[in-house]
Amino acid sequence: MDLGIAGKNALVCAASKGLGRGCATSLAREGVNVTICSRTEADITRTADEISAATGAKVTAVACDITTPEGRDKALAAAGDVDILVNNAGGPPPGDFRDWTPDDWHAAVNANMITAIELIRRTIDGMIDRKFGRIVNITSGSVKSPIAILGLSNGARTGLTGFCAGIAREAAVHNVTINGILPGPFDTDRLRGNMKVQADKAGADFDDFYAKQAATNPAGRFGTAEEFGEACAFLCSAQAGYIVGQNLLLDGGAFRSSI
Repeated sequence: MDLGIAGKNALVCAASKGLGRGCATSLAREGVNVTICSRTEADITRTADEISAATGAKVTAVACDITTPEGRDKALAAAGDVDILVNNAGGPPPGDFRDWTPDDWHAAVNANMITAIELIRRTIDGMIDRKFGRIVNITSGSVKSPIAILGLSNGARTGLTGFCAGIAREAAVHNVTINGILPGPFDTDRLRGNMKVQADKAGADFDDFYAKQAATNPAGRFGTAEEFGEACAFLCSAQAGYIVGQNLLLDGGAFRSSI
């Protein structure tokens, strides 16, 4: 299927690896001009080169901290008129809420809620003027099914989801959509890091613990960044203009619900 977005400009945040990279690769394969950012210059430059070589698309690398005003300025300046915005940021660390300070909460909310809102604020009017825009927020399956040790993420990402539920309905008439993708267990560095905490807490061997957890998923495995990217690309497509204010759970069936 031709997704109808060749020649559009995209900004994909936190895209040097994992789910962000998967999204950037899928968009680049569709002929989108992709700008990717992350904090480490060597990593983001290498990723841009690899995606460009694999897809033939123009991929611009920006080394910045997207959670800061200066980082957002730098990324947006490089991306130009943003038609597609994929908000993504590394999640806050797991832990016990009794140990978290107000500074921990402020950092989590800034990275996983306010940063995305600021990027939306700075790009949405241009999308409205051009009568095309696709905004995808990568949040977490914990928005629907909270995970106790990820309380910082639960709170911040749910806040972003609630905010976007309101403005998505205002933007839709202009062919600008705002949706979320809620990843469940995907084989990423973050999943492995969180699982290491759980394995250590249980006194279990990490490899055994990892394999057993993957086997408990109804799909019998963890997801891949590549299949996540394909789902993101479709939400960004011309054909997805009637999908408004939704939160697509990608978890291999882990969350058990009739609706």
